[in-house]
Amino acid sequence: MSRIGKKIIQFDQNIKVQVQDNAVLFSNPKGEIKVDLPQGIKVTVTGDQISVEAIDQQRQTKAFHGLVRSLIQNAVIGLTTGYKKTLKLVGTGYRVQAKGKDLSLALGFSHTIEFAAPAGVTFKVEGNNIIRIDGVNKQIVGQVAAEIRALRTPDAYKGKGVRYEDEVVKLKPGKTAA
Repeated sequence: MSRIGKKIIQFDQNIKVQVQDNAVLFSNPKGEIKVDLPQGIKVTVTGDQISVEAIDQQRQTKAFHGLVRSLIQNAVIGLTTGYKKTLKLVGTGYRVQAKGKDLSLALGFSHTIEFAAPAGVTFKVEGNNIIRIDGVNKQIVGQVAAEIRALRTPDAYKGKGVRYEDEVVKLKPGKTAA
C-alpha cells in the first residue's frame, strides 16, 4: 500500500467536490479541474476530507494509488493558492510584450514569435524580460513554461536564452589559444 496514497487530503469549504464513477471534479470561482480515476481506485469525500483507496492489491492499482492522491492534492492546492512559474529572458535584444492575453517574444530571430495563452493560464509581463505564468492546473502551467523556454533554450557558451527564474546555467569555456 502506498504511504502517500494513505494520507488524507484537507480542502476548503469554498471548493465543490463531485465524485463520479471515473472522475473527480473540483470547482470554485478560480476555475475547474477534473481528475480522471483509473480502474481500481476509489475516492470518498467526508466533510472537508478526501481519502483515496485501492480496491485490490494488483501492482498497477498500487502504483496508481499514490499518483491519484497526488493529482487530487495538486488540484486542491491549485484552486486555493494557484501555481506560478517565472521565466527570464537573458540576452541583448531579447524582449517580451503582452498583447492582450497573448505574448509577443523577440528572441533573436528575424521575426517575433506570437505565443497564445491557453485556457486557464494568464501571463504577466514585468519590465521587458520577465514573464510570470499563473494558473490553477499545475500540469498546464508547467507545460506552458516549458514550451516558452523551448523557443530559445539557454546557450551553453554565452548563457543567452529563455530560462526559469531560479535556473543556473553553467557556461562552458570557449576556445583557448595554445
